[in-house]
Amino acid sequence: MGADDKMRNKAEEIGGKAKEGLGQVTGDEEMQAEGKTDQTEGKVKQSGEKIKDAAKKAKDAIKGD
Repeated sequence: MGADDKMRNKAEEIGGKAKEGLGQVTGDEEMQAEGKTDQTEGKVKQSGEKIKDAAKKAKDAIKGD
């Protein structure tokens, strides 16, 4: 996947952090939980991207590209 996906995933993580912080400031536990969930989803997606990149590099190394 491309840089666009990586940026979207990072933006989701950052947005989640902001949402969690806003939930803390306002005392909204549901918003805090949503923020943590968004952060986790962004991190999981980023990990998936890293795995795909590593697999592509390994494949290219085997093929000699």
